[in-house]
Amino acid sequence: MLNNLTDCEEGEGGPNSQDGNPKESSPFINSSMASDMEKSQQYDGKNMALFEDEMDTSPMVASLLSSLANYSNLPTGSKEHEEAENNEEGPRPSKKPIKAPQLGTLMGVYLPCIQNIFGVILFLRMTWMVGIGGVLGSFIIVFMCCSTTMLTAISMSAIATNGVVPAGGSYYMISRSLGPEFGGAVGICFYLGTTFAGAMYILGCIEILLIYIVPQAAIFKMEGLEGPEAEAALLNNMRVYGSLVLGLMALVVFVGVKYVNKLALLFLACVIFSILAVYAGVIKTAIDPPVFPVCILGNRTLLTKAYDVCAKTVELDNDTVPSQLWRTFCDSDALNATCDEYFSNNNVTEIQGIPGVTSGILAENLFGYYLEKGVILEKRGLASVADEEGPSPTSNRYVMSDITSFFTLLVGIYFPSVTGIMAGSNRSGDLRDAQKSIPIGTIAAISTTSIVYMSSVILFGACIEGVVLRDKFGEGVNGNLVIGTLAWPSPWVIVIGSFFSTCGAGLQSLTGAPRLLQAISRDGIIPFLRVFGHGKANGEPTWALLLTAGICEIGIIIASLDAVAPILSMFFLMCYMFVNLACALQTLLRTPNWRPRFKFYHWALSFLGMTLCLSLMFICSWHYAIIAMGIATCIYKYIEFCGAEKEWGDGIRGISLSAARFALMRLEEGPPHTKNWRPQILVLVSVDAEQNVEQPRILSLTNQLKAGKGLTIVGTNVVGTFLNNYADAQRADQSLRRLMETERVKGFSQVVISSNLRDGTSHLVQVGGLGGLKHNTILVSWPQNWKHPDSHLRLKDFVEVVRETTIASLALLVPKNIASYPSNGERFTEGHIDVWWIVHDGGMLMLLPFLLRQHKVWRKCKMRIFTVAQMDDNSIQMKKDLITFLYHLRIDAAVEVVEMHDSDVSAYTYEKTLVMEQRTLILKQMHLTKNEKEREIQSITDVSRGSIRRKNPTSLRVPQIGEEGASVAERPEEEIHLTLTKNSAPTGHMSHNTPGGGTASPDCEVQRTWTDKGGAKDQSQASAGKPEAGKDLFNMKPEWEHLNQFNLRRMHTALRLNEVILKKSKEAKLVLLNMPGPPKNRMGDENYMEFLEVLTEGLNRVLLVRGGGREVITIYS
Repeated sequence: MLNNLTDCEEGEGGPNSQDGNPKESSPFINSSMASDMEKSQQYDGKNMALFEDEMDTSPMVASLLSSLANYSNLPTGSKEHEEAENNEEGPRPSKKPIKAPQLGTLMGVYLPCIQNIFGVILFLRMTWMVGIGGVLGSFIIVFMCCSTTMLTAISMSAIATNGVVPAGGSYYMISRSLGPEFGGAVGICFYLGTTFAGAMYILGCIEILLIYIVPQAAIFKMEGLEGPEAEAALLNNMRVYGSLVLGLMALVVFVGVKYVNKLALLFLACVIFSILAVYAGVIKTAIDPPVFPVCILGNRTLLTKAYDVCAKTVELDNDTVPSQLWRTFCDSDALNATCDEYFSNNNVTEIQGIPGVTSGILAENLFGYYLEKGVILEKRGLASVADEEGPSPTSNRYVMSDITSFFTLLVGIYFPSVTGIMAGSNRSGDLRDAQKSIPIGTIAAISTTSIVYMSSVILFGACIEGVVLRDKFGEGVNGNLVIGTLAWPSPWVIVIGSFFSTCGAGLQSLTGAPRLLQAISRDGIIPFLRVFGHGKANGEPTWALLLTAGICEIGIIIASLDAVAPILSMFFLMCYMFVNLACALQTLLRTPNWRPRFKFYHWALSFLGMTLCLSLMFICSWHYAIIAMGIATCIYKYIEFCGAEKEWGDGIRGISLSAARFALMRLEEGPPHTKNWRPQILVLVSVDAEQNVEQPRILSLTNQLKAGKGLTIVGTNVVGTFLNNYADAQRADQSLRRLMETERVKGFSQVVISSNLRDGTSHLVQVGGLGGLKHNTILVSWPQNWKHPDSHLRLKDFVEVVRETTIASLALLVPKNIASYPSNGERFTEGHIDVWWIVHDGGMLMLLPFLLRQHKVWRKCKMRIFTVAQMDDNSIQMKKDLITFLYHLRIDAAVEVVEMHDSDVSAYTYEKTLVMEQRTLILKQMHLTKNEKEREIQSITDVSRGSIRRKNPTSLRVPQIGEEGASVAERPEEEIHLTLTKNSAPTGHMSHNTPGGGTASPDCEVQRTWTDKGGAKDQSQASAGKPEAGKDLFNMKPEWEHLNQFNLRRMHTALRLNEVILKKSKEAKLVLLNMPGPPKNRMGDENYMEFLEVLTEGLNRVLLVRGGGREVITIYS
């Protein structure tokens, strides 16, 4: 169809079209591989014209399906390494296309799992476990461990069939299901488990070599040694030979994994043939039991090397001759020699070591027989005369227990024999149909091995004598491997087969563990492991192999198979536990992407598997379990601290979303109790043209107030339209996030786009938060240069925010001089936080200093609380009540009551009010044209000057107000000089402000100078001694008659309070002050700002606080 485009079609939408619509060059997003002609041929048909705009960002369905069909998921695994090595050895062949994976269920999953599950424990410890734990106890252990792996396999099958699973096995599944933190922690645990498994297999290999094949090769000779000395010699031999074998295996893996892969089939054949030999031997015992005599003295098992004939004496030529056994227990060959008491009192009997499956020995082996270390193996039900003194502790005559055994020890030793279930999922990249093969192959392999293990427990107990089962190293059966005595046709079948099996398993561990570490390193979630992601040119993980060999050497140094097995059990159990957790979470959360093809799973099964894993961890070894969990926790917190920048759609994020939804629904039930109230802050910031925050120090204050607790939303506004300014909003959001990260503010950023600043701020106040998790406090900085005409919009926006918070019953915090506030890195070693509690605001003024002092910046500052007493208040009682109140609030602070007596309005107050009102008139003209502004300002100035000249030409010099609105308040160093003489008589209706009615002395001239600091400098001692004179002086200003009395009173209050605050808190590190409410009439916004300016003048750091109309602090617990 694409090739049948006509010229007409090309003319309508071809490359020569001038419609201006860009066309995609290929079906993939942001791809530019195809030429314009190619894209024309692909997309310019009439059928697709409707969607040509979407082609820039979305691929065509045909192209998408084609790409998916041609997708090959061949990871850089052992096969690729082998091919790369082959290419290096000979001339590089021509590049061949990658072949699709061809492995099926049998070769790709079932047999690898069989090879990994069957291992050293089956051959070296299974018979001993049955003898010590009994058939019932051992069956319970096997059933519990096999059930754990089966439940884990069901969970793993569900995860593995939920989409394409690249090679990586459990690490990939857990990390993509539970997130990078859990994935990294469990991945490291799985890596450590695989590494210690390699050490266990090597130790098993050496044990078979030195005890059953060539005991003469021991470097540290054990002949003649007894007890701890013999044990130490054995462990030293294990260390030396284990290190040599480890080095040899690491060299093989380093040279090339192709040798390991070629030998894998041989190793698997050895395992299967050995198991078949055991079953054949069991069948043979029913027909013709093998002859494996065991010599028993009384009921004690004798070492094979302690006798040549199982008798005390032998008849030789009608003569009774002492046997080797006699010489072992007696001091001479004479028949009247002094012999061991137990030897003398008990007879020597010879029993059959393998009586056969039909002998009924199963009943005797049914129950456990746990032993202490150094205890002699005794046969049940055989009479003996006890030795009063007990056997010699260094006796080299009996078979003795080498370790103290108990049920949980057996669990820890046995569990590694059921691991290896991840072998199929590790090869998922090589499977023809992974989603079909992994569940079937893994579950079939576990079923097979479980049947073999459970039947082995029963058959061992039914065929072999109990003392032989408890003989770990076969010392009572001529040094033979116990399971080998049962095998047919020869014990050497098991010995050789188990030796090669352990060698192969060790090589597989040393091959798989470095690649797992390499995968974790290349994911980049653990920064200090990144060096192990590198390797040879063909990708071979050289550095990871080196680290793996080093960790494996730790297990070799431990040297005891029984001590290493519980260690790797911990790591595997933790890995399996998190596989079950991942499946249970995905099922319970019902995420839309959770659609596994494997349907035979349930969250209850996964939860049961997780519980079993956790239980087995503590059953095996509680201290190892704690250590393993501690390692995983440390890795988890490290990844979390380093901030793994990975988003894999994990289940933990789903838990967070579900928990957040549940919590938000609960918060909707009602407002929080006063005890739970904390400031949930919406921080309003402004950004410049480059979308950078103009006052970043406000976020430092936010961090100090919050200390990382509660909700914090940092919001800003971008002026424009959503379509045109979305990119600016994105840049602003990124700027906010960077600054929040720098200042360590934990919260959210929010950017709105609106046509003007006022609407944007209002939108933030209204819609910030979600449901019950909304802000209850607004933090906005004081508008700088608000008197400047260009900042008129900022002024209006600020006052409107104050009004909106009042209407919405939100608390408001306004830091003034925010640039002088300390950063998070600064420390105050001393100083005070002063609280001026003028009106009750619900306790905000009490709570905020307490929160600030929790931060290290303010921790050393002490808190002082000032309150204002009026004339009719009892200041002493107020102080006592306030101290009691603070005591009940559990707040430590000094208390002071400041008395403010009634006083008359000063001349400076009149002047400040006059200048303020004149400025207000000027600012109202800002919306006029330029010429109209100039005329209006000049008119106001002329009226003011004319009034002064006509009514009082000599008594006052008022600074002129220029076109820019300059005033006294803007020039704090300029002084207003008032010269009052006797000719100045009171006029107008202002006399009500001077109830004393006193006048100045006619012979005295009083001259005062008021500065913008609000202080009065007396230049005449007469005026200082006559306060009445000052009252009459203020009636001399004709233009004061028309001042607004409301503004005058507010200015008077602001000046008086500022004077008192400056006196008490001039040196305070921070002053918290009640913020007056905004005017109801919007015409008084400038006056309101002037009042606040006067109130806080001269203070370095001021935090204006306005409560939200509810109690935020309580005396109750």
